[in-house]
Amino acid sequence: MPTPQQLSLSVSLNDDATFDNFYAPEGATNARTLALLKAQAGGQGEPFIYLWGQPGVGLTHLLQAAGHEAQDAGLSIQYLPLRELVGFAPHELLEGLEYLDLVCLDGLEVIAGKPDWEEALFHLFNRLRDAQKHLLVAAVQGPQELPVALPDLRSRLQWGVTCQVQALSDEDKQNALRHRARARGLELSEDVAHYILQRVPRDMNELFCYLQRLDHASLAEQRKLTIPFVKKVLNL
Repeated sequence: MPTPQQLSLSVSLNDDATFDNFYAPEGATNARTLALLKAQAGGQGEPFIYLWGQPGVGLTHLLQAAGHEAQDAGLSIQYLPLRELVGFAPHELLEGLEYLDLVCLDGLEVIAGKPDWEEALFHLFNRLRDAQKHLLVAAVQGPQELPVALPDLRSRLQWGVTCQVQALSDEDKQNALRHRARARGLELSEDVAHYILQRVPRDMNELFCYLQRLDHASLAEQRKLTIPFVKKVLNL
């Protein structure tokens, strides 16, 4: 039976989560956020970044992409999905993370209002700051709206740079779907992308899950992504 610390170290990153396949139109807010994250993941830039946005905008993708980028730069990282780890002892789980170059905490909202977690996170924040290491966190609310009870932690969460990840318009979602398809080596025409977007839930996580199904089916059957083929695979 692994200890909580051993469990945390076993958390792996999704291979598909990269900065290159995150669609951020040039000049838009998300593009500026992406530049900040790339700098931090490279060991430069802001020591503390707080990301927030509604579910489905890609917070988990960005945190895992930062982890991949840092690893590629030869840095040590730890990504922790707090939704999966909230039941463990936080002091044990967060112990020693200040020796890493980058710590990514995903789903901060799940620990808000939990005294043991808030205290452990407050101390981790201080240890990372003293060690001059980098911290990246994500939540569905901004730092002022997050229902954190510990005043010292609440103030710490407002120290760094706060970036809201913006939801995409329908046109941008269509472009994002085509962008991700190209990253997978798939040719997804504008007409087919529009057809998909009009018939499935528009949450980006679900859209990319549909794209993954299409990728596997296209490879297995050696078929291009036409509207009839998409209709058949996705039962639309």
